[in-house]
Amino acid sequence: MTKSISECFKVLSDPNRLEIIELLLQGETCGCTLIDKLSISQPTLSYHLKNITNCGLATSKRDGNWIKHYIDRNKIDEMIQFLVSLRDMEVEECKL
Repeated sequence: MTKSISECFKVLSDPNRLEIIELLLQGETCGCTLIDKLSISQPTLSYHLKNITNCGLATSKRDGNWIKHYIDRNKIDEMIQFLVSLRDMEVEECKL
């Protein structure tokens, strides 16, 4: 689980991917709608969407000629829970 969570945080470390995720959180959409709202090229958008999808933060499905992208809010909840568990971790003193 730690590896998949770290991949998601890695995806969130890029400003373009964060912007794409923010747009997708407003509702599912296709790449042609996203590209109009971003200052990146279509191949760059495809690269970022692939990274977002590969780590599990998004899914996509074909709808006719369109590919619709959806953010998996459960994955975001997993990331939040991971951070909460880190924050609340008990401190153990080092015993020599």
